[in-house]
Amino acid sequence: MTDNMGMYQGYSVEGSAELKVTPDKMAENSSCCMEAPMMCPPVYECPQERCIHKQIIHEVPHVQPINTRIINHHIYRHTYTPCYTCTEENEVCNVNVCGPKYM
Repeated sequence: MTDNMGMYQGYSVEGSAELKVTPDKMAENSSCCMEAPMMCPPVYECPQERCIHKQIIHEVPHVQPINTRIINHHIYRHTYTPCYTCTEENEVCNVNVCGPKYM
């Protein structure tokens, strides 16, 4: 049986219980013990996929301006302190005492 598809392309496969693969062009009377092994064509396997999860940290700097506004409240509290003054007046009264002689 010759299968021209897949990994046995160009080779004949004999038997189902014991699998023998021999090249179609190989002579049937040649001895396999004395000759160098024949190179088979490469067998192409189904591709496999590996999935690698990476975590990449991106640092994003944020600039937030903060303005401090100072409001000065000037409060004037008025207090009253009495300032006492004292004035003194002197009245002068002149009394002229005269005797009878001068009147």
